[in-house]
Amino acid sequence: MRIPLVQVDAFAESLFEGNPAAVMLLEHWFPDAVLQQLALENNLSETAFLVVHDADGGPAPGPGLPVYELRWFTPATEVDLCGHATLGASSYLFDDVHPDADTLQFSTRSGRLTVKRSAEGLLTMDFPAETPTPVEVDPLIADALGAEVLEAHRATDLIYTVENAETVRGLAPDLAVLASLPVRGVAVTAPGDSAGFDFVSRWFGAQAGVPEDPVTGSAHCQLAPLWAARSGKSEMTARQMSARGGTVVIRLREERALLSGRCVRYLEGTVLLSE
Repeated sequence: MRIPLVQVDAFAESLFEGNPAAVMLLEHWFPDAVLQQLALENNLSETAFLVVHDADGGPAPGPGLPVYELRWFTPATEVDLCGHATLGASSYLFDDVHPDADTLQFSTRSGRLTVKRSAEGLLTMDFPAETPTPVEVDPLIADALGAEVLEAHRATDLIYTVENAETVRGLAPDLAVLASLPVRGVAVTAPGDSAGFDFVSRWFGAQAGVPEDPVTGSAHCQLAPLWAARSGKSEMTARQMSARGGTVVIRLREERALLSGRCVRYLEGTVLLSE
């Protein structure tokens, strides 16, 4: 069996930036164990698997356009929401499968998701926003981060606020401690330190098999409401300060987060899978 595989740098303006994602369009769903093996073999923070969705009575994105089932796997587990792999999957479908379309829809664990493409090629994902709740700072986690923590919040992830972007940039956390936490990941964030960036962050997901994610779209669904409450802004630009780095443009609309970015294709190939 031959399965197309593309690798896309998401939230990237040029090659070797942003977050690499593998995208695989399947004719039908394989057993979960096989999907997990494929994601482990791809060895990227996320692999996006796509299958054309059976009609469920919901509106299609346009004439002749299907809704796609979309699932995301890290090398270790399936996750409920992933931004960069959704962006990468959309880039592949827009470029190779539906070149005349400007809207795609996906059926996912997090509900129906929509991605739109502008005339300039900017991709915008419509994701659920998640407002974090304040929690006490855990000294064990603060010690593992090796930084003075100002505040802590909890949503899907733990979110720790530090004083400035330089602190975020210089983090060298104890990943073994972070991997032991009963939470998907830990985000560390601070105000932006340069013109054009409202806030910065890094995201560590050791328990999910991703020691540090280069750019994490789903984390910005939690970070944006936090910073919007402080700044009064509903439109922000954020920078994730991993070694690769990436920029996420965010617009909050009620309980939704519109996340925008660009993609650059790195690789095209074929996976040979036994029947």
